[in-house]
Amino acid sequence: MKKLFLFILAGLAACSQKQNEEKPPQRPNILLIVADDLGFSDIGPFGGNINTPVLDQFSKQGMLFSNFYVLPTCSPTRSALLTGNDNHVAGVGIMSEVSYPAVANLPGYSGHLNNQVVTIPELLKERGYHTYMAGKWHLGDGEGQIPSDRGFEESFTLLQGGGSHYADQNPLSPPQVMDYRVNGKKITTLPADFYSTKNYTDTLIHYIDKNKGDQKPFFIYASYTAPHDPLQAPKEYIEKYKGKFDSGWDSLRVLRLNNLKALGIISADVNSFAPSGIPEWSTLNSEQKAEFAKDMEVYAAMIEYLDMSIGRLLDYLKKQGMYDNTLIVFMSDNGANGVMATTYPGNADGKYLGTFNNELDNRGLPNSFVEMGPGWAQASSSPFRLFKSFASEGGIRAPLMIKLPNVAPNPGQWNRSFVHVTDLMPTVLELAEVSYPAQFKDKAVRQPIGKSLLPVLTGTAQEVHADGAGMGWELFERKAFIKGKWKILRLPEPFSTGEWQLFDLERDPGEINDLSQQFPSIRDSLVNDWLKYAKANDVFDHRGHYDSLLSRSLIGDH
Repeated sequence: MKKLFLFILAGLAACSQKQNEEKPPQRPNILLIVADDLGFSDIGPFGGNINTPVLDQFSKQGMLFSNFYVLPTCSPTRSALLTGNDNHVAGVGIMSEVSYPAVANLPGYSGHLNNQVVTIPELLKERGYHTYMAGKWHLGDGEGQIPSDRGFEESFTLLQGGGSHYADQNPLSPPQVMDYRVNGKKITTLPADFYSTKNYTDTLIHYIDKNKGDQKPFFIYASYTAPHDPLQAPKEYIEKYKGKFDSGWDSLRVLRLNNLKALGIISADVNSFAPSGIPEWSTLNSEQKAEFAKDMEVYAAMIEYLDMSIGRLLDYLKKQGMYDNTLIVFMSDNGANGVMATTYPGNADGKYLGTFNNELDNRGLPNSFVEMGPGWAQASSSPFRLFKSFASEGGIRAPLMIKLPNVAPNPGQWNRSFVHVTDLMPTVLELAEVSYPAQFKDKAVRQPIGKSLLPVLTGTAQEVHADGAGMGWELFERKAFIKGKWKILRLPEPFSTGEWQLFDLERDPGEINDLSQQFPSIRDSLVNDWLKYAKANDVFDHRGHYDSLLSRSLIGDH
């Protein structure tokens, strides 16, 4: 009998071992965390002096990227992130709220995701992933355009680009509204204690917790609206920064530059771009200094609260045993926002902004509306030129950190190669073993232009764009092309000359010294490359002469 019992146990053990051998490995979870209008040097790992202990610790577990490029504003970047395609191909060559007649009817400028691209959640959902989203959408609010139509199984989203972070739902400017949806259904009332960063985090934890028992992997798009204006944060967080920015934006710009040099991200001989039109801090009166300093205190508070909230999400994953098997990406969608609220459509006359209480004691609290402004935004973008909405480095260079599932080789390592936001979709799909299709729902779809970063993340390659093909940009007719160390940039007056300029980004990341006259053949070659990029990616040029221009062997300024 004893021999029979042992024989049965041995058989059961062998059967169990066989089942374990046949059981497929658990597919990785994926968490994309996107901050809204976060400057390049705002967080600790990138030289910031704002308290970000969670991101500081996270940076030691993955890879940091110092040459990560996005698009100049929110929705174009998000369209490229979710589709792996140029924003024009995805339909977001313009932000819907600032469209203009010359592009209004062009396919690349619809202002919402079109059907010639497919999104990460659409593909992963078909392969058995849970797909969750909380936060900002900004990729369409019409029929068939919202998150529940584009692959998200569960979503709590703000369809527009921004607005109050509190329950009052005050929009950025009239006639805009704040349209919140839960799984596509409009909700009109938020909890009285609502604060965007808190509630988005609560929602994502709830989604994971609700379905954790089925063992299916998840894709999460944590699309925070912090620190987008209006700058608002819990009072106790604002008070932590009292007096910290009294020395002003000129000092902060130098401090950030020196911190980046100490990290080795920026060469020791690099100078910081100092734009005209921003007054020196020393020229301001005491009242102006107090108000501007308070605004930066609120901005810093928003970032620290965001850091804490990301920590809540990561702690939950760790407690559930999910953290190690999760790909985690942290990024910003563009540079810091130096645009004044008066430039938003509907705010020019100041009537709407005049309805808020922006007294010093109430700045950052409910019923206030303050912004970062160009002085602080340029400091947060140091040493780069300008900020959000521009194709200059300050608008399109952003922080990026990625942690692979399980243990990454050489954690905490910097990668200095060129990386583009369109590379993230191919990275996610390769890790999840999901192919991008030629057709989706019986419609042909454009193939991604990005490249998977897994070779870099696993240490088998130093870069994924070694072919040197280069990458182009266009938004609001502000244009750029980067190829190797060279960049051409064309900004209209009054921001620049309105002509193509040439910069050596290795020596001059601040885009201070225009080399177009010194190296005209390099400039002309890159202009030709930009024209090819434009033709291939449905980019509209206001002169509309791609074919004739491409036929020329030498191209001057156009």
